[in-house]
Amino acid sequence: MASRGRPGPRSPSRASACGTNMPQKPDASGETGDAEESLRDLPRWMRLYFYGMHGVTLDVLLSSLQGLLNRRDPKLVGFSSPYLCIMHSLTHFALEKIYSQKRCFRGRPVVFHFVFYPSVFIGLQILIGNIRTLTEQVRLVSGTQLVVHYVLALYYSQVFHRGLAKLRYQPSSFNDLQAKTWPGDRGQSRRPTHSLPGVVRFLFFGMHGFLDEVLFTSVFNLVEKSDQTLSGHTSLWSFLMYGSCSFVVEKLYLHLYFSRAWGTWRRLPIYICFVYTWEFTWGLVLRQFDACSWDYSHYPHNFMGLITLLYLPGVMDGITNNQFYQSS
Repeated sequence: MASRGRPGPRSPSRASACGTNMPQKPDASGETGDAEESLRDLPRWMRLYFYGMHGVTLDVLLSSLQGLLNRRDPKLVGFSSPYLCIMHSLTHFALEKIYSQKRCFRGRPVVFHFVFYPSVFIGLQILIGNIRTLTEQVRLVSGTQLVVHYVLALYYSQVFHRGLAKLRYQPSSFNDLQAKTWPGDRGQSRRPTHSLPGVVRFLFFGMHGFLDEVLFTSVFNLVEKSDQTLSGHTSLWSFLMYGSCSFVVEKLYLHLYFSRAWGTWRRLPIYICFVYTWEFTWGLVLRQFDACSWDYSHYPHNFMGLITLLYLPGVMDGITNNQFYQSS
């Protein structure tokens, strides 16, 4: 993925949509065509994945802040579920289509951004909020919730959709993938050029950590407590922990793979030891302030209740996802 700083040359389809069809000058070298083909809009599956992850992040953020205001809980525990993740993917996709209709409100942007779009957004959020109570009494929405939904609608129309529209995806051909995943001489391997700023990658890693933990805890709740709602939980502190950990693991990946030419199975033990050390350190610090949201004392093979080998599959899954992101 890449962040587009400014729009490129206007394509013929855009020109015809504005009522003109200006022929473009042919480029003998073909560099213009190659550049346009190298960066594409994010594919649908990638947008749906990002939409679900972003929605889960907002669920955790809002529910944890609500717990902080009501119970003064320093653990900042928030909740979401795989059901809500799917619903967020679908509603975000619908909102994407709604946002694309803003061209129908030319000359009336205030009506679109402050009336039409927020109305659709609030309606979808009320629908999501009542997904669990479709067979029961429909929950009423308070004035405070309406205000929160309206503020979120402004965030989506003014920040989220505009930022996402700047992202571009650069698919790799087979030869590029082979060159990227088959390092040559030690220290001579080609490092990937990151177009996304470090802050954006940190946010992505943090949101992905939220999604992983919500899915993982929801499965555990289903197995241990037979909770068919698949409700999962995490903590706002986990966002900082996952974001910073994955950011450092990314640096380890670049160094071990491209500088030392280490294979996957040689790097994996280092990743696992680092992730466990990172989680233990964060948990030890948070415990001093009664802000640690996890306690593995009742699980086998735990150390001080902060880490446990029982979660090793989850750790390996997170590492695998991180490596997939690096390879894409």
